[in-house]
Amino acid sequence: MTSSNPSLPKRVGIVFSGGPAPAANAVISAAVSSFRRAGVEVVGFLHGYSGLIEFDSAKRPLVAEKDYHVFTDADLRGLRNARGIIIGTSRANPGKKVRGPKDLEDTERTDPLKRVYEGLRSLDISALVSIGGDDTLKTANFLYEYQKRLPEGSARVSVVHVPKTIDNDYRGIDFTFGFFTAVDVMAKELLNLRADAMATRSYFIVETMGRKAGWLAYGVAVAGEAHLVVAVEDVVGELAIEEEIPGEKGAPPRKEMRLNLDALAERIVDLAVARESRDKHYGTVVLAEGLAELLPESYLRGVARDEHGHISLGKIDIGKVVAQVASQKYEARTGKTRKMVGVQLGYESRCSAPHAFDVMLGSQLGVGAFRAIVHERVDGHMVSVAGQLDLRYVPFHELVDPATLKTDVRFIERGSDYQRLARELETRIPQKK
Repeated sequence: MTSSNPSLPKRVGIVFSGGPAPAANAVISAAVSSFRRAGVEVVGFLHGYSGLIEFDSAKRPLVAEKDYHVFTDADLRGLRNARGIIIGTSRANPGKKVRGPKDLEDTERTDPLKRVYEGLRSLDISALVSIGGDDTLKTANFLYEYQKRLPEGSARVSVVHVPKTIDNDYRGIDFTFGFFTAVDVMAKELLNLRADAMATRSYFIVETMGRKAGWLAYGVAVAGEAHLVVAVEDVVGELAIEEEIPGEKGAPPRKEMRLNLDALAERIVDLAVARESRDKHYGTVVLAEGLAELLPESYLRGVARDEHGHISLGKIDIGKVVAQVASQKYEARTGKTRKMVGVQLGYESRCSAPHAFDVMLGSQLGVGAFRAIVHERVDGHMVSVAGQLDLRYVPFHELVDPATLKTDVRFIERGSDYQRLARELETRIPQKK
């Protein structure tokens, strides 16, 4: 199926990058269906950018069903509600070497972007739908900016981005697809642990996904009836401590704000003691995984990092770390023992069956990607929604700092109604005199 309308793109590509999220296939299905109905062929790149960054016209051309798949109507049957990602994903990062605007002038640093661009053009693709998190947004912007520097008259691949993260910490959109499904899946797991805690008179210290912001942790705590929730936004006051960090490669040491692990453990002991005074000998505590990046430096030495420079949080297991310290402090304060168990939640939610709202949201974003390219004819924009799924198109320059080419995380505002909701519903701990 090809378009007879010369104003329409002949072929459009779709790439999904980063961690999975429920309703990923709703985005892809809606986008593909919309393009195909307009007579536009859609190419899905398999496993993110992994094939594109290896492209070489002579030595490593792109291979059908290895590097990409041309969508057919048969691919779309029942796809909107399907688990997983039909085209797969990866964390391959063609913008890894770009650290700022000057790097876009460096042919060595932009070589992976050049390979992506040439790989797209080798398949006659004139527009790309990028689906992914803030790092994928940075990559989309890199590709957009790279093409600005091509010789005059060069063919352009317009770039439109769809925001994806179960963490919901994206600027430019209120809620990201998959967030509510992930909250629901982990909240139900938390309710199971709550029942276990009641039966065994114990505490579960539950780590949820949420690398940088606390949206997911707060949502899970509210829906799962946790007795305490702590996220990176809560590392203030007694929970914060300034630590001197050794400089790298001869650089002078620097001071950073870190999590006061002892104070957090003491707060959990305060919670347990307060609940015991009301004859409640169990509890659940939710911690955002991003707290692990704020641990004292002694806990982070030697921890592996991914292609984007992020610490491998899953290998730290902050729930177990905090549970161990809190258990010791509880015994020291009360002279009794209390079972406290650290549990990690998150991976089981990323490819779970999407809820109706996420299917609706994902579908609208997929249709929005089609409209952005075909009707709005924008380049370098992110698809967003507001209100009752009303489509919006946000320019990359409003989301990416032009001086650094970095994106900003959307944190929960301290004192906001969302934060106050969690505070109102958790156990009241008496203020220390």
